[in-house]
Amino acid sequence: MSNAPPPQPTPSPRPRLVFLLNSAQRRLQAWIGAQHAQHTHEGQASPSAAQAGALFVLARQDGATMGQLATELDLAPSAVSGLIQRLEALGWVQRRPCPEDARTQRVWLQSSGRAQLAPLRKALSRINEQLTAGFTEAELQTVARWLSHVQQLEAAPIPKVKP
Repeated sequence: MSNAPPPQPTPSPRPRLVFLLNSAQRRLQAWIGAQHAQHTHEGQASPSAAQAGALFVLARQDGATMGQLATELDLAPSAVSGLIQRLEALGWVQRRPCPEDARTQRVWLQSSGRAQLAPLRKALSRINEQLTAGFTEAELQTVARWLSHVQQLEAAPIPKVKP
């Protein structure tokens, strides 16, 4: 019999988080696009993911300012401007000057935009069911916590690691 200690298991390499996150984001967008196309009726406009996000924000905060929408959607103000222009062209929202400050635009959900909410909620529920299948609530909370952490990272240089 040998007095040598038992071999130690080789540690698993750390996950390639940046690669996995980027790859998952691309595939998720493609998958949601395919789901969207599959459930879009011929000749009827159906909201994109960004448009759906704006409609959901307005369902909670009708009359939100462009700045509030940018904050809620985590988008640049210029991106929100184009997004709202497209929603306005569809007749789903309407922009009007703020009564207190004419320089500020407020966005109001129109009845045709409000009609999009029920099908969107149904689609989102279906998508979330598929995304979360096979994971425990604790695992999902860990993923959500990590993604929230990533959202909070500052756009500062990464500190150098000493060898």
